[in-house]
Amino acid sequence: MTRVPAPLSPLTPDADEARRWAEQELADPAYEAARPTPFDRVAQAIGDAIAQFFTQPVPSSWGPAFAVVATVVVLAVVLVAFLIWGRPRAGARLRPESGTDLFGDVGHRSAAELRADAARYAADEDWTEAIGASVRALARGLDERGILETPPGTTVQSFARQAAASFPEHAAEFASAASDFDDVRYLRRPGTRIAYECVRSLDDAVSRTRVPAGRG
Repeated sequence: MTRVPAPLSPLTPDADEARRWAEQELADPAYEAARPTPFDRVAQAIGDAIAQFFTQPVPSSWGPAFAVVATVVVLAVVLVAFLIWGRPRAGARLRPESGTDLFGDVGHRSAAELRADAARYAADEDWTEAIGASVRALARGLDERGILETPPGTTVQSFARQAAASFPEHAAEFASAASDFDDVRYLRRPGTRIAYECVRSLDDAVSRTRVPAGRG
């Protein structure tokens, strides 16, 4: 008689795990970038006021001159609001954002600094942090060399796919490094010496490899 395997039960996190997952998801810079600015809110309020104003009945004795004056006043308010709140945001968009966030790590450490941090973690046998720092060093190094970019919000899986396109001979290692990073950061699995050494070896290999023209 053939035994039918029991169906796998869905993964149901407890309250603490669900909260951690939500915090990790909301930490994505994409949410912060989508949050309306004060200028956005002021512009929305002004737009609503304008719509309400022009849908209200106006006494005929006021004439078209009132509508012209009101429109000029509204446009002046919009201009002032933009000068107060819009310019700082526009300036922020002009500033380079690469390096301000790398796979959840806010700050701009160079590849050399990240490698040194990874080595210190490894010396303490903190393989979880060693893997995280080593994968970030790998990504930062390729960014510094101009081979690819890692703007805020880039996921480690997206980075691995981009890197594999530039180094197809190491595609499997990039995929493995990204998987190890997700394991220790999001799934809370303990890191291992082997995983750390694989990422470090990959970083060493690509650091010595020149990307042929047409790649990257």
